Amino acid sequence: MNRYAGIVIDISHEKVDRPFWYRVPEELQGQIRVGMVVKVPFGKGDHTRTGYVVSLSEETDYDPDRLKSILSVESTAETTESRLLVLSDWIRKTYGCTGIQALKTVFPIRERMNAREKRRIFLAVEPQKAARELEALSPVRYKARRRLLSELIKAGEEGIDCTWASRNLNAGKSVTDPLVRDGLIRIENENEWRIPFDGTTIEREAPRILNPEQAEALGCILEEWKKENPRPTLLCGVTGSGKTEVYMELIQKVLDEGKQAIVLIPEIALTYQTLRRFYARFGPIVSVLHSRLSAGERYDQFRRAASGDARIMVGPRSALFTPFADLGLIIIDEEHEPAYSSESVPRYHARETAVFRASSEGARLVMGSATPSMEAYYKASRGEYLLTTLSGRYEDRSLPAVSVVDMRQELRSGNRSVLSRELREALQECLDDHSQAMLFLNRRGYAGFVSCRSCGYVVKCRHCDVSLSQHLNGRMVCHYCGYETETPSVCPVCGSHYIGGFRAGTEQVEKIIAKEFPQSSILRMDMDTTRNKGSYEEILKAFAEHRADILIGTQMIVKGHDFPDVTLVGVLSADLSLNEADFRCGERTMQLLMQAAGRAGRGRKPGRAVIQTYHPDHYSIQAAASQDYESFFRAEIAFRSLLGYPPAAAMLIIHGTSEDQDLLSKGMHFLQLFVERIREKADVTVVGPAPESIGRINDMYRMALYLRHPDQKALIHIRGMLEKYIAINSGFNHIYIQYELR
Repeated sequence: MNRYAGIVIDISHEKVDRPFWYRVPEELQGQIRVGMVVKVPFGKGDHTRTGYVVSLSEETDYDPDRLKSILSVESTAETTESRLLVLSDWIRKTYGCTGIQALKTVFPIRERMNAREKRRIFLAVEPQKAARELEALSPVRYKARRRLLSELIKAGEEGIDCTWASRNLNAGKSVTDPLVRDGLIRIENENEWRIPFDGTTIEREAPRILNPEQAEALGCILEEWKKENPRPTLLCGVTGSGKTEVYMELIQKVLDEGKQAIVLIPEIALTYQTLRRFYARFGPIVSVLHSRLSAGERYDQFRRAASGDARIMVGPRSALFTPFADLGLIIIDEEHEPAYSSESVPRYHARETAVFRASSEGARLVMGSATPSMEAYYKASRGEYLLTTLSGRYEDRSLPAVSVVDMRQELRSGNRSVLSRELREALQECLDDHSQAMLFLNRRGYAGFVSCRSCGYVVKCRHCDVSLSQHLNGRMVCHYCGYETETPSVCPVCGSHYIGGFRAGTEQVEKIIAKEFPQSSILRMDMDTTRNKGSYEEILKAFAEHRADILIGTQMIVKGHDFPDVTLVGVLSADLSLNEADFRCGERTMQLLMQAAGRAGRGRKPGRAVIQTYHPDHYSIQAAASQDYESFFRAEIAFRSLLGYPPAAAMLIIHGTSEDQDLLSKGMHFLQLFVERIREKADVTVVGPAPESIGRINDMYRMALYLRHPDQKALIHIRGMLEKYIAINSGFNHIYIQYELR
C-alpha cells in the first residue's frame, strides 16, 4: 500500500507557503507519524532539507511517479516545534489562510533578539584565604580592592553584580582585572531575562481550602482526566464562585506531573490582577505574554517557556502558542469573550484551536465562565464537554441585588439625564458609606443603530431580525442581506421626535458625574486612557487601593476584576449591545450585564446593580437581572435553531476588501453565483453579499457573504472550492478575501 506524507520545509523560508508531498518509502512506512522530523530532498541537485510531517494519506492529488521519497527519520520523538507545526497546518485547513499566515500565528516570535546579559563577580578562593589577602592589601593604596573583597566575603556564593560594584564600590576594570589575574575572583556572564512583571513585592500565599462545591467540581474534573480520552471541561460558575481556586488546584496537579500550563485571559486589562493571584500562589515560574510587551520581552518569555524556566504562561489569545515541551493543561478563563476570536487572518477561535492542541498533545482543557458562550454550553448539553457547575459565591456571599430601570418612564417623568433617579440615589448612598462604585457604559454595538427614547423602538431589518446600521448618506442598511431604507425623523410607532443614535461617551459621563458628585474622586478607563504601556495596571492599582470612589469605563472594566470594596455597579446603556447588527446581540447583552452585575458585592458588604434600559422586558435583560443563564440559553437556542444560526448550524463568512467598490461588488456577486451553482448538492443557505457594518476603512471597501449549513465540514469543503475558483480567476487579484468560520 502506498503512503504519502505532507511535509513543511524549514519554516525560516517564507516562500515555502504550503506542505510538500513526499512518498513514504516501504522501509519507513511503519515508522513515520505526524509530528516527526525527517530529512527530504528539496530543490534541484542533491540539496536536502529538514522537514516536519504534518499529515499522512494513502492518496494524493499529484502524480505519485513524480513524487520524491523521504530520505530518513531525523527524530522519532515529536519536538515542540513539530507539534506546533501540526497545529499551524490544522489552522490553515480549518480557517482558510496561507501556510505562512498560519505559521506566523503559531510562531509569533520569528526574529531572534539579542540576549540581555549581566556580569557577576564571585570569589575564586575560600573566604578564609580571601580574608587573609584582604588583610595583606595596603589600606591606603588599594582601598577599592579591599572594599570589593570585603563585600564578596559577605555575599558568599551569590556574588555581586558588576554594575553595582562599579557604581557603589568604585570597582571598575582597573580594580577587578588584577584580582582576576591573581586568581582571587572570577567574573561570569549570566543571561538576564527581560521580565515584564515584577513580582518580588508580592507575598506568597498558601493554597486556600476549597468549599464543598469547589471540591466536588475539582473531583469531577480529575475523575474525567483518568479516562483515556478526557473531554474538555466547561466550569460554569456564578461570578465570585471561586473558579480561579479550582484552576489553581488543577495547575498544581499538572505541575506535580512535571508538566506545564497555559492560562488564557480575554483582555490585557485582566493581566495585572490575574498575575498577582497566580504569582502569589506559584511564584516566579509564572510568566506573561501580551501585545503591550516589547519585542525583547516577548522573545524572552518564549525562551523562558522553551527552557523550562517558566512553567505557567498567562496571557490573551496568542499565549495559546507558548512553546511548552510537555504541555499538560490549557485553561480558558471567561471563555465566552469575543476577544478569543481573531479578527485578522487567520480568523481562528482560541477555544476550538485549544481543543485541537490539547487533543493532539495529550493535554487537558478547562474552560470557565459565569456566562458561557452558546457554542460551549451547547456542546456541554450534548455531552461533548464535561459540564461542572458552581452555583454559589465563595464563602457563601450573596449575589448582588439587581434592579432594572425603564428609561422610557424616566423620560416621561422629565428626566433627560443619562442617570436615572434610582442610580443617582444609589451612588450617593455608596459614597456616604465610603464604598466604591463602577459605572459601565455599554458601548458595544453603539455605532449606527437608531432607537426611540420614548418607546424603545429600534429600526430593524424586516428580513434578518437584526438592527439596521445608519450610514453617512442618511440610509439604513442591513449587513446580512443588504436591505436598505431611509433613516426616520420621527418614531413610526409612537410619533416621538426623540429618535436617533446614542451619543454619550465615557468622557461625557465623567463630566456629568463630576458635576453631580463634586466630592467624589473619579477614574476613567477606556481606549483613550489606556493607550500607553502600563496604563491598565496603573488605573486598576489606583482603584484597588481606593484612591478613587468611582470607576467609569467600557467593557474592559467588567471582565473578571475583583474589587472587594465595590458595592454598586451601574449600567448606563444596556440596550446598545442588544441592538448590534449581529445575531449574537442577545447573547452578548446577557453576558455583559451578568458580568457587570457580578462585580458588585464581592467583599463583605452586600452588592447592588442598577441596569438602565429601554427594553426591560427583553429575555436577555431579564435573565441577566435574575442571574439565570439556563433560562436565557433555552430561549436563545430556540431562536438560533429557528433561523439556522450557530451553534444550531455552522456559518462561513466570506469577507471581501478592495479599493475598487465596483470591482468588489462584482467579485462578491460572482462568489455568490458560484455557491448558488453548487448549493443544491451541498444544501447550503446563502445570504448576501452585503456591506460590512463599517463599509469602508482607510479607503478600502468591505463586503461580506454569509453561508450556513448544518455541518461545518461541508462549509470547509465549499471554502476549498472557493479558494480554487478564486485562484484561477484573475479578476480577484485586486480583491482581498478572508474566511471566518463560526
